[in-house]
Amino acid sequence: MWNIITLDGYFEGENNWELPFHMTVWGPELEKFSLDQLENCSYLVFGRVTYEGMAAHWQKETDSVANWMNSLPKVVCSTTLTSADWNNSILIKENVADSIAALKAKSEKDLYVFGSAILSHTLINHNLFDEYRICIAPALARKGRHLFTKGIESMNLSLKSARPLENGGVVLTYVPKT
Repeated sequence: MWNIITLDGYFEGENNWELPFHMTVWGPELEKFSLDQLENCSYLVFGRVTYEGMAAHWQKETDSVANWMNSLPKVVCSTTLTSADWNNSILIKENVADSIAALKAKSEKDLYVFGSAILSHTLINHNLFDEYRICIAPALARKGRHLFTKGIESMNLSLKSARPLENGGVVLTYVPKT
């Protein structure tokens, strides 16, 4: 899982793609971190809302991050979409946890889930995340959508790394305790 959240735990505002706090942490350090993640990625995994927003954004961009985002294989998990037209995309409409587990088992590199709180809820409850990579933005949103919502199974995590950014953000990596 890769997400940016505010200090008070919001991953977006009250509306889809309301992400002003992302700019408080974006810069050369986070760009390099993002590129490193993308180089070690087999699939990008999205829920419908995140997929639609990412596709709309990245298909218009031309930088090095966009090159990776547009070329990597993408999986969109949705019961409502009828097609997934962004380059190299496949659609999973049912048995999401089993399908992602199968992809994960055969992948030589990582699968990354961006945003996608509803999908993440499902994947958390099926123990499919090996790491939780969360960038804490130095901002308080005070309202919006939390990444970790009611109904998620309780679990304990171990801190694998903490990387402060010059702009005040902190990239935290947690792994499930075994």
